[in-house]
Amino acid sequence: MPRQLGELEDAVMTRVWQWNRPVTVREVLEDLQQERSIAYTTVMTVMDNLHQKGWVRREVDGRAYRYTAVSTRAAYSAALMNEAWSKSDNPAAALVAFFGMMSPEQRESLQAALRIVQGDEAGDRPGAPGR
Repeated sequence: MPRQLGELEDAVMTRVWQWNRPVTVREVLEDLQQERSIAYTTVMTVMDNLHQKGWVRREVDGRAYRYTAVSTRAAYSAALMNEAWSKSDNPAAALVAFFGMMSPEQRESLQAALRIVQGDEAGDRPGAPGR
């Protein structure tokens, strides 16, 4: 299970996920500097740590590295939710409480996701339409 990203790790990964392409430390630094004062070496260290933790892969490009996300933000969020849910002594109650915190838009997204998952499961059954 992934552990939750720290604040700066999350800020870096947000950019890597949003840009969805190989990025350099310099690109991330310049974007972060629009919000805060931060040193190149700090961003470089964070990106190296993310690489060592398996969040990004990197390849040499001249004298620098280009970093690419290993998985999506959605997969990261799902893993965090699954980890939190699995630690509950009453998973059903935890889900009810969680659903109660959701906005109507989030509940609609949940219902759409359930339809997709249930549709995938139906397609996996022997004798299902399309098989």
